[in-house]
Amino acid sequence: MRTKTIAGPLVAALLLTACSSGEPSPTPGSKGTVHIDIHGWVGYEAQAAVLAYLLEHELGYDVKKRKMKEEDSWKDFATGKVDVIVENWGHNDLKKKYIEDEKVALSAGLTGNKGVIGWYVPQWMVKRYPDITNWRSLNKYSSLFRTAKSGNSGQVLDGDPSFVTYDEALVKNLGLDYRVVYSGSEDALIKAAEAATKNRKPVLMYFYEPQWLFTKVKLVKINLPAYSIGCDAVAAKVACDYPPYLLDKIVSRSFAATGGRAYALVRNFIWTNDNQNAVASDMINGRMTADQAAKKWVDENKIVWQDWIPR
Repeated sequence: MRTKTIAGPLVAALLLTACSSGEPSPTPGSKGTVHIDIHGWVGYEAQAAVLAYLLEHELGYDVKKRKMKEEDSWKDFATGKVDVIVENWGHNDLKKKYIEDEKVALSAGLTGNKGVIGWYVPQWMVKRYPDITNWRSLNKYSSLFRTAKSGNSGQVLDGDPSFVTYDEALVKNLGLDYRVVYSGSEDALIKAAEAATKNRKPVLMYFYEPQWLFTKVKLVKINLPAYSIGCDAVAAKVACDYPPYLLDKIVSRSFAATGGRAYALVRNFIWTNDNQNAVASDMINGRMTADQAAKKWVDENKIVWQDWIPR
């Protein structure tokens, strides 16, 4: 993830599908098609699955999903290839470009999730090395985190390079004897955390909440220098912790204008970290498909989502 960042009358809805040449017409009886991009972490996919399920089964829309890198999704707001990004983590640079300057997108409100990004170690390491959560102590323990990829320095394990991160700047500006190594995905981070816990193998890793893994594995956040407003304004000079994130939904401006009830549902959608983690956990630990996990959550939580449905 991350530091790393989403609508109507029948005629208007049909216009949405016309934006993508060669795309099949909506299913007979459909209110139109909503295009949702899927980004590379399971919490995002869980949220997209619930939203898609409600769009399809409560409002009668078709939903088309595609897997994309975060920054690539934003580029397609102007083309009509994407209507909704369901969970955005910050991305103030992209907001400035596509919302303020090009005016092809806008925020559709908060998701309700509280986002946290930082560096984490397994809980067993904190018990063994009580001061390891203080960033000033990290150099003392750098040898514990050496790997073949980090050489003589300790390793900070990151995820996908497209996730919002300024870990390389943190390492440099805090004078830490570490090297950032990219695992390539959220799944790789999760496997590293599970292996480190099971095998008592040291790992220092970039990670985030909401995240279903915290229901299964105990991780402890490193106390980096406290975040203050503006301390991350210049990426190359960052020497502070990540800010708290109030995650939001981003939509194309055309979808907001013509998407009707579909857009209203996206705008009304608001839930909690626990809600998201429940769906994500069913997908991973319950071995359900995203659609199956979404249906289960919808069936069990009408009291939560019934107010999202536009009247």
